Amino acid sequence: MLTKVQSKQVLETLGAMYPDAYCELNHENPFELTIAVLLSAQCTDETVNKVTASLFQKYKKPEDYLSVPLEELEQDIRRIGLFRTKAKNIQALCRILLEKYGGELPQKHEQLVELPGVGRKTANVVVSNAFGVPAIAVDTHVERVSKRLGFAKETDTVLEVEKRLMKAVPKEDWTQTHHRLIFFGRYHCKAQNPNCTVCPLTEVCREYKRRMKPPRKRKDKV
Repeated sequence: MLTKVQSKQVLETLGAMYPDAYCELNHENPFELTIAVLLSAQCTDETVNKVTASLFQKYKKPEDYLSVPLEELEQDIRRIGLFRTKAKNIQALCRILLEKYGGELPQKHEQLVELPGVGRKTANVVVSNAFGVPAIAVDTHVERVSKRLGFAKETDTVLEVEKRLMKAVPKEDWTQTHHRLIFFGRYHCKAQNPNCTVCPLTEVCREYKRRMKPPRKRKDKV
């Protein structure tokens, strides 16, 4: 695990590498962001943005998603993984927004996680990016990078990774650090082919030490 000094150094390095990291899901309002993040589960942001380019032109508000048969919405998002389940969740979410919140997206985390298809990660993304509430959303990139760099243990659950990051990072920097960890994981410390040879964080990186460890010498049989 990283010491406080090491954590500060890592955060400063990430800040220097990606000072302007941001949410790459295209959206114009909190409702669109929620739909986009819901669609992004097990799917790339690039694919989601291609789908939402036309989806957000067709559907502007919760009523619009409920005005078409489920099968039509499924076809509209067919390029997205798990599109049938996600289409069902979108319509169920929109129905609750109309029945319980007057068609508006609630701003409280505890209310968001009760919506169909909205888990803790999605709620964290929405409250931090749409409503300015500091939060750290742990996706696959954040989890992988946090464990490689030593912010978290390799056996930690997603929630445990989030809690460790919340302790290591000043609260006012939670949201920006979340974006920087994603950028670092998406464009530098990739899952299969991390750029270890040009990485400024190799001194603390478990993955680098694992990859660069010399093979054990075989003992010759006598």
